[in-house]
Amino acid sequence: MKPAVNNTFSKPASRQALSGLKLSAIALALVPVFHAQAQTQADAFDYPTFTPSQTDFGGVGLIQMPSGRVAREGEINVAATYNDEYHHYTVSLQLMPWLETTIRYTIVPDVLYGEDPDFSGDNKYTDKGIDFKIRLIKESYWLPETSIGVRDFGGTGLFDGEYIAASKHVGPFDFTLGVGWGYIGNSGNLSGDKTEGSDCGRNTDYRGNGGSVDFDRWFTGCSAVFGGVEYQSPWAPLRLKVEYDANDYRSDYPVTRGAIEMPQDSKINYGALYKLGNWGDLRLSYERGTTWTFGFNLNTNFNDLKANWYNNPAPDYQPQSGDDKKSTDELTSQEWEQLAQDLHQLAGYEDPRLYADDKSITVVAPQTKYRDRDEAHQRAGTILANQNLDVERYTIIETANRQPVTETVFDPEQFAKVANVEYFDPQVSDATTVGEPTEPQGQLYAKSNKNWDINFAPVWQQSIGGSENFYLFNIGVTAGANYWLSDNFELGGSVYFNIYDNYDKFLYDVPPDGTDLKRVRTLVRQYINDNPVRMDNLQLTWMDRLGENWYAQAYGGYLEMMFGGVGGEVLYRPQNSNWALGVDLNYVVQRDPDSQFGFFTEEVQYDPITNRNYRVQTGAPTGHATLYYQPQWEWLPNTLFKVSAGQYLTEDYGVTVDFSKQFDSGVIAGAFIAQTNLSADEFGEGSYNKGFYLSIPFDVMTVKPSTNRATISWLPLTRDGGQMLNRKYELYSVTDARSPWYGKKAVN
Repeated sequence: MKPAVNNTFSKPASRQALSGLKLSAIALALVPVFHAQAQTQADAFDYPTFTPSQTDFGGVGLIQMPSGRVAREGEINVAATYNDEYHHYTVSLQLMPWLETTIRYTIVPDVLYGEDPDFSGDNKYTDKGIDFKIRLIKESYWLPETSIGVRDFGGTGLFDGEYIAASKHVGPFDFTLGVGWGYIGNSGNLSGDKTEGSDCGRNTDYRGNGGSVDFDRWFTGCSAVFGGVEYQSPWAPLRLKVEYDANDYRSDYPVTRGAIEMPQDSKINYGALYKLGNWGDLRLSYERGTTWTFGFNLNTNFNDLKANWYNNPAPDYQPQSGDDKKSTDELTSQEWEQLAQDLHQLAGYEDPRLYADDKSITVVAPQTKYRDRDEAHQRAGTILANQNLDVERYTIIETANRQPVTETVFDPEQFAKVANVEYFDPQVSDATTVGEPTEPQGQLYAKSNKNWDINFAPVWQQSIGGSENFYLFNIGVTAGANYWLSDNFELGGSVYFNIYDNYDKFLYDVPPDGTDLKRVRTLVRQYINDNPVRMDNLQLTWMDRLGENWYAQAYGGYLEMMFGGVGGEVLYRPQNSNWALGVDLNYVVQRDPDSQFGFFTEEVQYDPITNRNYRVQTGAPTGHATLYYQPQWEWLPNTLFKVSAGQYLTEDYGVTVDFSKQFDSGVIAGAFIAQTNLSADEFGEGSYNKGFYLSIPFDVMTVKPSTNRATISWLPLTRDGGQMLNRKYELYSVTDARSPWYGKKAVN
């Protein structure tokens, strides 16, 4: 992300702008006339519902200029925009009702990434930008929707600017008026001295190597008024836009670095948008009086995603009538096995162990189907009630990795009232109590003899915007197997099969920034591209519940694709609490990519491709203390903070802050930054480690209910600072059922 005199409208250029506005008003006034002759026509007073649309830069607005509007919470928009000077690729997400976020990659076709062809070849210059918009006022009868926003707030200053904008809806028209600074307001029609430079003396130098937030230049330099109108035609797919552009394009990057002319013959930009149903748009605009711009959007809403299951039907509540109840020891071994199978297939409690005495029946198993525990409890309670056993309670001890996590106790009499709907709006939670797990009571009647597990998982890793290639990725499959030696010891491993990648382009010659960190992650090409089949993990893991609220694990072996060693973790997590605290400590050595089982023994290595020496990690401690916190604030609902402090793989130390938001469907969107003791020069391009991710529940993508998730992550750059060990298990995820986050039920 490379980033006074009041001029108002008294300049000669404003006459041209006002003339254009008159023509635009006439054109908009004639649109209903043209539509009156069309066959596809709504009632004259029945305009389609207005919904916000996207700008060229991503985010809700007009064409080039933003507006005061925000989208509906959960709306995600993936877009591409093309003209002669810029190719924009954007992802915009309405993270909160009041917060819009945008990630943008821009390719400048006429400018090379770097001046050194050995470093970046003919790769085109790529800018990475992050924008945000905060809604200050929601539209009312009298007040416009008003927002404040920052474009390209951390980077190299290519498009950085700030704005305040207000939008008001009148009939089919949505009017916008705003003030912009920086890139948005470079025409300086409101304030700023253009004699100080094309950007009115705004400090557009960036600190470090990009990625830093330069607060001191916010709302400085040129400022300008912008505005426009968006018109929703009676024909639902079509809407038109006209805007007054507050930028003069004299300080754009192609002009200042590439000596490319970007003339502006008109301050008025015209645009049209054609909706492709509810899933996308096509955009066409004529900008600056010289340039045609084309774009398209794909969109959905994470709150609206629904699971459509082909599932086993829920069992009917059919206990035997009368008082003829059976004792638990009257069931045959075949009946116990059938009960275990029903709990597995119909209620999602995988391979359960069943215990019973004369007062209770206890189910010990992980829940692998239903994020909605009420659904699982309703099904399990019905199955147990239908056995007509003479017991005082049913108990479900939910486990993960064979460790007890939480316990749910059913009152059979109250459950019968719930199942028979004996009062208004009965809930299964009326008949259950959730608390700390206890030891199962009674005799063991049924258990699975399966101590092993085989799994397959697709792998898609990516890095966007690098110097060698805009998009680096690898696609493969991981095949794994685990064997439980006991309830506390697991021996497991996995092999990665690389299907396709383009990491041969990632040579990572020592870049012009001259960084000399130990190469803990930038050796990715050697591990993936040079080894199409590689052992990813092979380790022995011990895991246990130490006591009420306390969990621990210890492990040793080949811990991930790039590192092996030993380590352990302790987690304190109270039941039904919105916080937890964990500590992990590891001693690791970097694996030799030229050997399936070997490790580096010498710190200094030689790369025959780049003809340079580099350093690797031959043994060091790494680990972090992590606070997990789910805020209970009304303005920040369904969010999780993870704050980790400790030492990273390249022996730097600092703090990683991970923030994520969960939507109604269960989709999680998150971002993290790692700030360490490395200076921007030591870290290299990007200044500090950062990344973004989406975690998507399987059950909104498949036809079967599942508690599993798929995670898609992307990093602006692959660097070595601020890198954590990729551990096989994290106790916070293992103990999720104690206060569900990853397994939180969908809100329908």
